[in-house]
Amino acid sequence: MAKAIESHELPAEFERRVRRLLLQWFKRARRDLPWRRDRDPYRIWVSEIMLQQTQVATVVPFFERFLLAFPSVADLARADEQAVLRLWEGLGYYRRARNLHQAARLVVAQYGGKIPHEPVELAKLPGIGRYTMGAVLSQAFDLRLPILETNSERVLCRLFARTEDPKNGSGRHWLWQAAEALLPMRRIGEFNQALMELGALVCLPVAPRCTSCPLKQVCVACRLGIQEEIPPRASAPETLAIQEVAVIVRRGTRLLLAQRGDQGRWAGLWEFPHAPLEAGETHDSAAARILPLLTGVHADIGPEWMTVRHSITHHRITLICFEARYRSGRFRPGFYRAGKWVVPEQLPAYPVSSPQRRLATAILEPARQRRFF
Repeated sequence: MAKAIESHELPAEFERRVRRLLLQWFKRARRDLPWRRDRDPYRIWVSEIMLQQTQVATVVPFFERFLLAFPSVADLARADEQAVLRLWEGLGYYRRARNLHQAARLVVAQYGGKIPHEPVELAKLPGIGRYTMGAVLSQAFDLRLPILETNSERVLCRLFARTEDPKNGSGRHWLWQAAEALLPMRRIGEFNQALMELGALVCLPVAPRCTSCPLKQVCVACRLGIQEEIPPRASAPETLAIQEVAVIVRRGTRLLLAQRGDQGRWAGLWEFPHAPLEAGETHDSAAARILPLLTGVHADIGPEWMTVRHSITHHRITLICFEARYRSGRFRPGFYRAGKWVVPEQLPAYPVSSPQRRLATAILEPARQRRFF
């Protein structure tokens, strides 16, 4: 059996052939994506942040709306955080949006509104790791920096028949070395994009399209027939079922919204107060407990109003929502940073999580409003 190629032993002719084949393929097969139409570092930077843990097809409409609202880094820096989060709503992983916003303000304050093209300077910005730095600087400025993310690591693992875990330890270190060794002297940004594009369109996790691959003649895994075994798949984490309750409190014509603090998954977002059930607790008793505990507001809990099911990583969450009528108390900051009484028509203006948006949207339905008011 042929042995895997070591990154420090790559023959020069092999490197040249990989570069040539990949760049030729990319020229004819590349997708027409909005951030590829120029080399504006700001547009590339925004796209790379959005693409972290998110599919391209999902990102495109968000990217276009975001750039329409904030066409330059200065526009983003001037924006209110709530406006940024509202436009990010639905992409998830909201820390990315807060880091992007904070970084834009630093770019304006410290770099005159120009995204730094020196690696050491760009790395100082929040939300910029090794991959993002290489992606932005290679695509925008053609700096000779490698990239490594899920698609490109899969291509490299198969190209060299590497069987180690690509996420950790020596396997990860080796892949970074290989990605750097393969870089051409120019068209670096195109090469990095081609590597990712090949993984996204051809070198798929399951049933890779090897007959259509431009690298099939040089791919060690393909030659050995082990491409579907590489990289090794991690065991799927156990699915956890979680029960939560939410309470929609009406006070006259207004509803209570609460804003989460600066930490956690949905930091800075607004929501109808909600929390997980405690051991042995019923949904009704949990609703009665969490409202005064989290907000200081007391209400008469009414019937179950709506059920929302959603998933976060390996958690499967069932959110039971109750309607309630205000009885007494004033909002008390603590678990929540702030609280507001808003009319339903104001709900679309507030950034909320995807499950909470489903609740807010349902409230605006005429039949449901008649039930509330």
